[in-house]
Amino acid sequence: MSIKKTLKKPSPLVETQQKPNINRQLAALEALLFFAGDAVNLPDLCKALEVEAGWLEELIAALNADYVAQERGLRVFRHNGQVQMVTSPQVAFYIEKFLGLQSSNKLSAAALETLILIAYRQPVTRAMVETVRGVDSSGVINTLQARGLIEEVGRAETVGHPVLFGTTFEFLHQFGLSSLKELPPMEGLTLPASGPKDA
Repeated sequence: MSIKKTLKKPSPLVETQQKPNINRQLAALEALLFFAGDAVNLPDLCKALEVEAGWLEELIAALNADYVAQERGLRVFRHNGQVQMVTSPQVAFYIEKFLGLQSSNKLSAAALETLILIAYRQPVTRAMVETVRGVDSSGVINTLQARGLIEEVGRAETVGHPVLFGTTFEFLHQFGLSSLKELPPMEGLTLPASGPKDA
C-alpha cells in the first residue's frame, strides 16, 4: 500500500508548496518523531517541517496508515495536541522479553484499580479516589505517577485546591489506545480486588 495513496488531496494553497515534497516530508516527520522519543507538540512539528497544520495532519495519517498496512512494529499516537512514535501493541511481548521484564514490575491489583478509577472519572482528586476505594491511596498514586501513567492536570475549585489527576500519553501507549474514547464501556467492568498492599 502506497503512503501517497492514503493522502487526501491538499488544498490549492498547500498543493503548490508541498505536494512535490511528500516523500521527503514523510521521511522528515518519521525522523523527527523517532529522534524526539517523547510526545511532540503539533505546532512544533509544523514549524520544523515548514508545513500548515492541515497538511501535517495528512502526513501523520499517511505515515500511521502505512505502519498499520504493513503490520510494522511502530505506530503514531495522538493525544491532546501531541503526537508520538510508539511501538505497536502487537509486539509488546517481544519487547518485554527483550527487556527481561519480571512480573514484579507489573501493576498490582491496587494500582490497576486506582488507574481504572482515574481513567474513567478524570479529572479526580486523591480524596475522590480514596472515597471509592475506601483506603488510603497516596502510595499507589505515587507509584502511578512514577511510572508516568497519571499526572497532575490542574487544581479543584474547592477548599485547599487539591490536585486533580488524569491519565497521560504513556497510559494510552501502554494500553494500546489512540484516545480515551477507545476505553471500553464502564458498565459491567469489574474492578480487581485490592490486596493488603497499595503498590
